[in-house]
Formats: sequence, C-alpha cells, structure tokens
Amino acid sequence: MQNKLCFLLFFVGLISTFSFAQEETKEDEGIIDDKNIVVQDTISREKIDPLSPSKAAFYSAILPGLGQAYNKKYWKIPIVYAALGTGIYFYVDNNNEYKRYRNAYKSRLAGFATDEFWGTDSNGDPLSSPQISNDALIRAQRTLRRNKEISLLVTIGLYALNIIDANVDAHLLQYNIDDNLALKPHFDFNELDATTNLGLTLGFKF
Repeated sequence: MQNKLCFLLFFVGLISTFSFAQEETKEDEGIIDDKNIVVQDTISREKIDPLSPSKAAFYSAILPGLGQAYNKKYWKIPIVYAALGTGIYFYVDNNNEYKRYRNAYKSRLAGFATDEFWGTDSNGDPLSSPQISNDALIRAQRTLRRNKEISLLVTIGLYALNIIDANVDAHLLQYNIDDNLALKPHFDFNELDATTNLGLTLGFKF
C-alpha cells in the first residue's frame, strides 16, 4: 500500500513537472516571439532640399505666384496678383492723368486755347481766360508725376515681396519642429512658499 502511494505521488509530481515545463516553454516561446517583433522608434522625415528656397524664389521672379504654387500655397496666388494689379492700376491711372495735363500745358505753350482745361462759354467758344491756369497745370503735373513714381516703386516692392515670400515659405516648410528639438515655455508653482517660476526649456534629443 505504501509503495502504491509513493508511486502515485511520484506520478502526480512527474505530470506536474511536465506541465510546468510545457507552460514555461510556451512562455519562452512567447518571449522569443516578442523579441522577434521589431519596434521602430524613429521619426521619418522628408529629405531636406537645400535648393528648394532658391527654386521658389526663381519661379516667383519669372512669374509672380509661381513660387507660391511650387510651395503648394495656392491661396496666396490671388493675393499676389491683387496686390500687383492694384499697384499697376494706380501707376497707369496716374500716368494717363499726367499726360492729359502735360498735353494741355504743351498746347498752351504752342499758343492754342483749345485744351480741355481751358473751358468754353454757352456758345461753345473758348473763354477769354482759362479755367485752370498754367501754374495749376504745372502743379498738377508735379503731383501726378510723384504719384506715378510712388505707384511704380510700390509695384516693384510688391514684386520683390512676392519673391521674398516664396523664398521664406520654402525655408519654413523644411523647418524641423518635432520633439527632438524643441524650445518650450514652462510655468511651475511651488506649493511650499507659494511662488511661481517662469522660463524656457530647451530640449534636444539624439
């Protein structure tokens, strides 16, 4: 009877050991499987093209708005053309008005009294004295010429601004703003003495 009991205990222990060994083997296999899993803890970034800002500026110099299209900022193209169109409109308008007053003044210097600024009576005959004097024509020419030059300078400035915008925008599109390099403000409250600390934290990760 005692031998049978010992044999039974030995058999139960053997089965338990075998089961434990199987479970341990499965766990080991699970660990091996887990080890086979590759975890990629890197951030994929687009390659930086150092010539991209130059290309954007070159395209905008050839055709305003083309650099913005290269940067895929299509909403800026109507703004570029609206700004340049406004500058060109004022330049053309001031130039036409300047020519009107200049032609009238040149006509009077030639001895004619038939320019549009001289004026006529009810019968359509020229007045004895002009409605707008020669001095007024000279002042109008000076003002319109100055306005024309200002309009031209503003238009050139807007054209240059269009090139600068495309160049800067291309630079910013390649600017690294991930968490590996970050400058963040921090605000801490010290509960012991009820004071606050305000500052900047520069984080750099390799």
